[in-house]
Amino acid sequence: MRFFMVGFGQAGGKILDLFLEREKKVGSKIEVKTLAINSARTDLMGLRYVPRENRILIGQTIVKGHGVGTDNKLGAKIAQEDIETILSEIDNRGTHEIDAFLIIAGLGGGTGSGGAPVLAKYLSEMYSEPVYAVGILPAPEEGKLYSLNAARSMISLLKYVDNLILIDNGAWKFEGLSLKESFSRINREIVVRLALLARAGEPLEEGMVGEMVVDSSEVINTLRGGGISSIGYATSLAEPESKKKKKLLPFGRKKEPIMEDDKAIKIATLVRRATLGRLSVPCNPKSAERALVLVAGPPEQLDRKGLEKAKLWLEELIAGVEVRAGDYPTRKTEHVAALVILANVTEVPRVKELQRMAAEAKEEVEDAERMRIEKTLTLFDEDIEPLI
Repeated sequence: MRFFMVGFGQAGGKILDLFLEREKKVGSKIEVKTLAINSARTDLMGLRYVPRENRILIGQTIVKGHGVGTDNKLGAKIAQEDIETILSEIDNRGTHEIDAFLIIAGLGGGTGSGGAPVLAKYLSEMYSEPVYAVGILPAPEEGKLYSLNAARSMISLLKYVDNLILIDNGAWKFEGLSLKESFSRINREIVVRLALLARAGEPLEEGMVGEMVVDSSEVINTLRGGGISSIGYATSLAEPESKKKKKLLPFGRKKEPIMEDDKAIKIATLVRRATLGRLSVPCNPKSAERALVLVAGPPEQLDRKGLEKAKLWLEELIAGVEVRAGDYPTRKTEHVAALVILANVTEVPRVKELQRMAAEAKEEVEDAERMRIEKTLTLFDEDIEPLI
């Protein structure tokens, strides 16, 4: 899947940077066009793997490179003012070979939360390629203002993107880690999932042959419809050939290692774990309209029967009937990993909770503003008439 990846804001830029770091370490040859956009100069300077020429500082006339804080209305404004510059940079890098745009942004802050919907609007109007967004939801303890920002951003994004993949920081807490440390770990978990998704439909290593191939068109068909999607992921250590258990037959004869049925069961179990385990945003898998499965690992660990079993199981589980499945054989890992995309889910409790918190935050902000004005007016003599 050839993405044009845009990291918008601090969180989006960090995730994009981690993605490029990971791809470099594994020696990936998958082509990905990238751009990091921010209103804070220090955030852009902190990136290590996004080339300097692929970093854009916006809003210089308004915020002077100091960022917009948590004001996502201001983030939207500066993105709108500099949209021609952003689109020009995208056009200069070429879009004729890409399969889709992927905008990555934290939805609780200012620059990414406000700017991502603006960019999505223009990309959807100007290009025929689908526009996807990966939106990171704030944890409840980050405060109601972050929830209000996220709700505003989500509503705006859903108008323009072909699909919004949500990541819920609140559901990804790691015991014993601080909030900052948890966020860093979450970012790496996101990158692992995006890296596997990017391999769908891409050329295999020399000598590798997939059992069932998933190409970019199948990913696009899965994510169509403009809804919310959640990603599941599970992994297990591949069993080395030299350590596979050999079962004894009568008279001491040895049976060939690992039966085909064993491999099928392992693949099907891995897919179930990915679907029913920790999802990127907690949801009811049964409410999904479509699903896609991608399993990667050493070729001798992959199995067509296992994929078909997993596919049938998912078809019975989700609300819709469209399930696509494929594998990506590779020698660059000692693990077998399963990625499951649950597309257009409708039962997402976190979104409901976010809406409630956002409504409370909006009411509190309005009440505070009204009280501030009333308190200030009491400083003046009642005999003084206002101008208007």
